[in-house]
Amino acid sequence: MKRIGHRVAGTTGPEDERLPLGKSYIYGLQHILTMYGGVIAPPLIVGGAAGLTGVEIGLLVSAALFVSGAATLLQTLGVPFFGARLPLVQGISFASVSTMVAVAAGPGGLRSVFGAIMVAGVIGLLISPFFCKIVRYFPPVVTGSIITVIGISLLPVAVRWAMGGNAKAPDWGSMSNIGLAGFSLFVVLLVSRLVQGTLSRLSILIGIVVGTLFAALIGKADFSAVGKGAIFELPQVFAFGTPLFQIGAIISMTVVILVIMTETTADILAVGEIVETKVDARRVGDGLRADMLATTVAPVFGTFPASAFAQNVGLVAITGIKSRYVVAAGGSVLFALGLFPILGRLVASVPLPVLGGAGIVLFGSVAASGIRTLSKVSYDGNLNLVIVAVALGFGVIPIAVPEFYSAFPEWVHIVFDSGISAASIVAVLLNILFNEIKAGNRPTPSVVSAAPPLAVHRAEDPEHPADTGLPADTEPADNEQRADTARTSAVRNE
Repeated sequence: MKRIGHRVAGTTGPEDERLPLGKSYIYGLQHILTMYGGVIAPPLIVGGAAGLTGVEIGLLVSAALFVSGAATLLQTLGVPFFGARLPLVQGISFASVSTMVAVAAGPGGLRSVFGAIMVAGVIGLLISPFFCKIVRYFPPVVTGSIITVIGISLLPVAVRWAMGGNAKAPDWGSMSNIGLAGFSLFVVLLVSRLVQGTLSRLSILIGIVVGTLFAALIGKADFSAVGKGAIFELPQVFAFGTPLFQIGAIISMTVVILVIMTETTADILAVGEIVETKVDARRVGDGLRADMLATTVAPVFGTFPASAFAQNVGLVAITGIKSRYVVAAGGSVLFALGLFPILGRLVASVPLPVLGGAGIVLFGSVAASGIRTLSKVSYDGNLNLVIVAVALGFGVIPIAVPEFYSAFPEWVHIVFDSGISAASIVAVLLNILFNEIKAGNRPTPSVVSAAPPLAVHRAEDPEHPADTGLPADTEPADNEQRADTARTSAVRNE
């Protein structure tokens, strides 16, 4: 493969490769376009629930972009003890939205939300050295299951974008929206298939740009809001007042922080697998500390918990650009978007159906990367197949039936309503039960995990007779033995 950059002196990982500045920013812009909607969604939802005005919600959005950019720079470039130094984009976590909406609806409003986030972030910082020790319980059978669920969990997001993004809008699910998503997807696939070299790595960006231009031609893109509002604006400190500290809100937010730390750990391990670089407990700990430091500081500027964004892991996988400096360039763009609201309004003008078409490729590639990791796992003489099966099942539950846990206590909602955290917890626990605890292990696994892969040939093809389950040179002695063998084969095939 042609090299497009050079390694930094004294470093060894693929993530340390430097690209020319122009290419770094072009590839970094892809990351921002991919995750921009996810960053601005929490402030829009929480601000609306708190009854804020449009101007106040605008402050929340700018603060979210500003903090996300700073957190991404910290995570990718790193300082001693902070930052995984991997191509990870940090953004405002959606996992905390439901809890923040509930707290914001109370008497303390947003001030209670910010106070709870600050205390929970400090707790996360304190437990990071212990939390990172669980990395030894994330072998490929666990990480492969988690990465697969991350991709599966993100695909519905792309589908909702393709339908228009707003279920209450009159054009939700219209043929024009889905057609626009299909056009964007077609451009991405066409560029991937026909273009070679640098441009092929920009297939997502090209698909989004061409899709947006096409949307403008057919009247599906609106740029009228770009020129409205301030061009440059510094973030305000405690713009919504000093934080309030309420014990109930703090407890709820601390549970959310544990979920965010679980998801960030999974994302760090996932991007390590994709980049093919070493990820140990120390690196996970540095990444979690960067995550928690950004979360603790976020309320000072008027925004919410930060975490690694799984959708950008897919972009690393599909482009093959593993450099953390590319993501750092994207982080600087996010930082600038927070200071120049006009740039944020321009990016926000990209129609969601366009992002939806590109998202199909992006998020599907995450699941494909997980499947590739699972293909390296040994399934002979163990219960790894059961671990994968159950972890995937728990990961899909909140996607398939979002109200599944509605009758359970609130803490169960917070933990298991995220398919990523549910799959992470189940996969880790089952791996400990089946692989780490040796007592009681039997040499022969269960029937479920022991079932061999079968190849079924068409019986009417004389060159490929039906599989009898016997060696090739073995011939059944009589008709009754042939019948028994056929029945056994049919049971296996079922």
